[in-house]
Amino acid sequence: MPHEHAKPEPMGDTDVRRRWLARAGFAAVFAAVLVLVVFAGLKTFIVLIATVGALVIGVAAIYWFLTVRGFFRWVALAFSVVIPIALLVFLIAEHLLWVVLAVIALLVLAGVFARAALGRDRADWTMPEHEVPPPKRPFVVMNPRSGGGKVEKFQLQSRAEALGVEVALLDGPGPVDVAALTRAAVERGADLLGVAGGDGTQALVAGIAAEHDLPFLVISAGTRNHFALDLGLDRDDPSTCLDALTDGVEIRVDLGSVNGRTFVNNASFGAYAEVVQSPAYRDDKTGTMLAMLPDLISGTRGPRLLARAGEVTINQPQAVLVSNGAYEMSDLAGLGRRPRIDTGALGVVAVSVSSTLQAVGLLRRTRQHGLTQYSGLEAIIEADQPEIAVGVDGEALMLATPVRCTITPQALRVRVPRHRPGVRPPKRPVDWVRLRQLAWR
Repeated sequence: MPHEHAKPEPMGDTDVRRRWLARAGFAAVFAAVLVLVVFAGLKTFIVLIATVGALVIGVAAIYWFLTVRGFFRWVALAFSVVIPIALLVFLIAEHLLWVVLAVIALLVLAGVFARAALGRDRADWTMPEHEVPPPKRPFVVMNPRSGGGKVEKFQLQSRAEALGVEVALLDGPGPVDVAALTRAAVERGADLLGVAGGDGTQALVAGIAAEHDLPFLVISAGTRNHFALDLGLDRDDPSTCLDALTDGVEIRVDLGSVNGRTFVNNASFGAYAEVVQSPAYRDDKTGTMLAMLPDLISGTRGPRLLARAGEVTINQPQAVLVSNGAYEMSDLAGLGRRPRIDTGALGVVAVSVSSTLQAVGLLRRTRQHGLTQYSGLEAIIEADQPEIAVGVDGEALMLATPVRCTITPQALRVRVPRHRPGVRPPKRPVDWVRLRQLAWR
């Protein structure tokens, strides 16, 4: 029998479009090199050395500004400002500024083409929705102090009560046991629990909702509203979140746990957790961080940590972030987005910086020594102290070691408005090897 060759499958319109976008990306890179060689001529290497040198020195200066004190800190700050200006003056004097700007523009264009060619599927950032009937006895906790007074600004209490919601306002005068309030509402027959407040309060009530398998309503009345961001809710107008009570759908998301305490975003250890623990942090976040970072990064302050995640062990990291779902690859601080929070896995990022070179690599968002990323079901943080500072959804806590972080897949039923801004597509790092295969496969 003669050997038959398999015929290649015909390319669809999307494949053809991506192939030409990949080719356009390489064409833009070639054009950038051509412009540099033709118009800079023999000065090409001087331009490259000056630009790369300025970048390295500038990043190193920022690192020194964060890790030292006194006179040298301000010298480093001066360098970080002077170096870019000096590079600009040099390029103008050599009549090469327009060449560099043209090259940068072409490289940016190449990146745009490359990202478009390597576009993500919608399933990468879209969580399944389920049709559900409206609740009959919703209960919502509202913190009037959160987000600079958003509860009053957007009249959330009156709007919610007009929809038949039982509202518990945390207006003091003393501390209020939110967990006790919520559990009492469940005993009275509440069939939905919600929070208008910060992520810490969201996590507390979300844990109770998951425990009783009740739907949970997020109202973006906090300061940063990271959980609301990853649910695709409107953070500018929290009153729109109430639409979920009359025209809502349900999505199931994961919940993280740190030593038995629920978190919806992340638990942080090391440098960031120590900063959050400082009494001065809430009034002066930037000043407190700058004052404490030198000792924390150098290892002269704070406990010595050991992080275990699966088969990965990280010895003496300066910072560890354990998140409910992995953050975008370019986000090392957990202040950005998670494409999905229903994947059933923790995201773990550990940073160990011991040199300026490592700091430069991390700030450039490259996978270099000093950065460990992992995705799995459990992470354990050990220390040389019986208790360590932990930032849980922005709340400062002291927890007994070892600290165990776990994930419960799709534990929380979240009620969201049918019509909402939604989650933006995550950025995929440009993989030039894959791009080349796509362009000329």
